[in-house]
Amino acid sequence: MKTLFDLRPQRSVRPLTTLVCVGALGASLMAAAPASAAVQPVNQPVITAALPAVLRDALPAALPAVLPQNEQALLQGSTTGSYFWDDASGRQGDTGMPAIGKPMQKGLFASPSWPLGTEGYVFHGGKQAKFFIGDRGPGDPSDSGVMLDIDGQTFAELTGATWNSETLTVSGDAGHIDVQYVVTKWGDGPGTRGAPLPFSAGAWKS
Repeated sequence: MKTLFDLRPQRSVRPLTTLVCVGALGASLMAAAPASAAVQPVNQPVITAALPAVLRDALPAALPAVLPQNEQALLQGSTTGSYFWDDASGRQGDTGMPAIGKPMQKGLFASPSWPLGTEGYVFHGGKQAKFFIGDRGPGDPSDSGVMLDIDGQTFAELTGATWNSETLTVSGDAGHIDVQYVVTKWGDGPGTRGAPLPFSAGAWKS
C-alpha cells in the first residue's frame, strides 16, 4: 500500500463550483427515470451521454433514480475530482501499480479513505460513470476537498475531452471537476465507510 510519501505531487486546486441541491422528488419524477440496464463489470464504466433533463437538473436528489433496480444508494454526496493513471511506468507522477493489486484500468478510481473494492457511480455534465476504488489518493489535495482521483480515460469522457495514452494527460485545462457520487457497495479492503476523509486522517489504514 502506498504511503503519503509515495503519492503523486500536489496539483493545484481550482475553486469549487457552487452546487445547487434540489429537494425531494415527487412520484412523477421517479416515473420519468429510464429503464434499468444490465449491470456492467466494474472495469467497464457506463458513460451515459445524456441523462433526462428532469434528472440532470435535479442532481444530486435524483441520483438513486438512475441506478439499476438491483442497486441502492448507500451514500451520496458531491466532491471535487482530479485524474490520474498509475501503471508503474513512472510517467506524470505515477507512483506504481494500484494498491488493490489489479492493473490500472478504466473505471479504477482512487479514494483517500473508502475501503478498497468500493463500487459506485459519479455524475458530471449529464453523464455518469461506474467506478470501483482500487488505489489511494489524492494525497495533500484531499485536505482541500479533492476527494476522488478519477482514472484519466473516464475523466476525459466525462469532460468531453480526449485521453493521450502516451503522455497520460487529458486534453484541455480541466484538471479538476465537480462531481456527484453514489456508493452502491462497500468494499472488503482496508479503509473507512462513510463520508470521504482526507488522506492525512489515516482512515485508509482501517
